[in-house]
Amino acid sequence: MNNSEKLKDGDQCYVINGTHKGKSGTVTDLNISKTGHLTITVVQENGVRFKTLAKNVIVQN
Repeated sequence: MNNSEKLKDGDQCYVINGTHKGKSGTVTDLNISKTGHLTITVVQENGVRFKTLAKNVIVQN
C-alpha cells in the first residue's frame, strides 16, 4: 500500500516533490484527475491553498 492510498481529508502532510516542495498543510478535496492520478488541495497554516498530486506528499503524524 503506498502513501496516497492512506490520505484522507484533514491529514497533515508535507510536500516532498514537485512545485510546492517543502510546504506543508492540511489535506482537503481529494479528486481523481482525468488521467487517473489522485490530486489533493493542501491548505497551509496561513490559509493559502495549492493543488498537488497525492504522490508528492507524505502524511505527518
